[in-house]
Amino acid sequence: MTPATINDPRWTAIVARDKAADGRFVYGVRTTGVYCRPSCPSRRARPENVRLFDTREAAERAGFRACRRCRPDAQSPAAEQAARIAAACRQIEAADEAPSLAALAAAAGVSPFHFHRTFKAVTGVTPKQYAAARRSERLRRELARSGSVTEAIYGAGYNSNGRYYADADGMLGMTASDYRAGGTHTAMHFAVGECSLGAILVAASARGICAILLGDDPAALTRELQDQFPKAELIGGDADFERVVARVVGFVEAPALGLDLPLDVRGTTFQRRVWQALRDIPPGATASYREIAERIGAPKAVRAVGQACGANHLAVAIPCHRVVRTDGDLSGYRWGIERKRRLLAREAS
Repeated sequence: MTPATINDPRWTAIVARDKAADGRFVYGVRTTGVYCRPSCPSRRARPENVRLFDTREAAERAGFRACRRCRPDAQSPAAEQAARIAAACRQIEAADEAPSLAALAAAAGVSPFHFHRTFKAVTGVTPKQYAAARRSERLRRELARSGSVTEAIYGAGYNSNGRYYADADGMLGMTASDYRAGGTHTAMHFAVGECSLGAILVAASARGICAILLGDDPAALTRELQDQFPKAELIGGDADFERVVARVVGFVEAPALGLDLPLDVRGTTFQRRVWQALRDIPPGATASYREIAERIGAPKAVRAVGQACGANHLAVAIPCHRVVRTDGDLSGYRWGIERKRRLLAREAS
């Protein structure tokens, strides 16, 4: 047991009623004899009357009883909410057909409106989008192990070929048979060149630029593309494509000029929302992972935003280098912190 002081970060959490601090400690109030969560909405006690405890058991041993308003002896509201959403996710994943919003809300014991809003805040996507993403993942697994494409389609939860073909292009970027064959019949032009940031690989499908990769070893960049589509028809750069690559290199050197080439963006619904938010950040500006999460309407999905940045295959075109930590630190970057630093410095100047 320790007295609270205005210099203790735990007192700062109490003053801010920080829900993120719930579960880390509790505080007792000598004048009332109760102990509370840091986020307790009750009138704040004077610091000289507050005692800090690492656990609620320690507070009870010291003679304090649980506050009836914030109920520190029960599971926190945030934990209860997270548990409900986790259970809903498991329910979606286990179902052959995506459960309705009403069914999910009933299982969680809340209204459909409240459930929909909470689910999106916690996961970053709607229940419908989450179900579609899980089905996409299941389809990819089934295509890898099933004896036929039809078997994979039904194994992934589609009850008809028609429903699958309505979604296929956005999920796979090609037909299921071609995806199952490692990209067979998928033609991709590519070329490796040099820019001020080192080696650069540019690849394009019939739909647009699908990869802009940076690195030190041209061979490693080529292997990365081959690993993604081991049986795709990779076509070395011809004169026309070399001009496309030159435009991409020019864009890397001067991002403010923009890139007016079509992009073949492939990813989950959540990833595409994050990537669009990144493209809305102007050259010379930055945003934190938390700010991006808030802009896409998923303030609690900060970690998922970071993962989406790491999954980006279109360097600079989708400017994940403009995302920094809340304290301004550059944090990670798929193509190296030094490249991120140089890109930001170039745009700032």
